[in-house]
Amino acid sequence: MIPLFQGIVENGKLRLSSMDKFNSYLNTLKGGVVVTVKKEKSQRSLEQNKYYWGVVVKLLSEEIGSSLDETHEILKYKFLKRTLTVADEFYDFVPSTTTLNMKEMEEYLNQIREWASVYLNCLIPLPNEVEI
Repeated sequence: MIPLFQGIVENGKLRLSSMDKFNSYLNTLKGGVVVTVKKEKSQRSLEQNKYYWGVVVKLLSEEIGSSLDETHEILKYKFLKRTLTVADEFYDFVPSTTTLNMKEMEEYLNQIREWASVYLNCLIPLPNEVEI
C-alpha cells in the first residue's frame, strides 16, 4: 500500500496537509524513491450529493415505489453502466457515484432529470428551485 499525501501549491511551492505524517513515512524508506505530483481530482460536491439523495433519489423512490437504495442502484445501472470486453466475453459493471467529479455528476443528474420527465412524467426541481 502506498500512502497519499495531499496538499496545495501556492506561488510554486508545495505545502502538505500533514508534514509530520509525510516525514514519518520518509523515515521508513531507504534508497531511491519516485515522487509523483498530480492535480487533485475535483470530486462531486457535498451539495450535489445532498441534492441527489434528498431530492432526486427521494422523489423517484416515491414515484416508482422502491427504497432509496434500490432507486439509487436503478439509476446507476441505467446511466452509469459500462461494458468491458475481455477475451470475447462481455462484462457489465456499474461504478460508484463517488468516483464522479463535479462535471460528471452534473451530467448524471441531467440525464436522470430528462429521463424522469420524459418517461415517468416526473419533474425533478433543479438544485436552485428547492431547499434541501
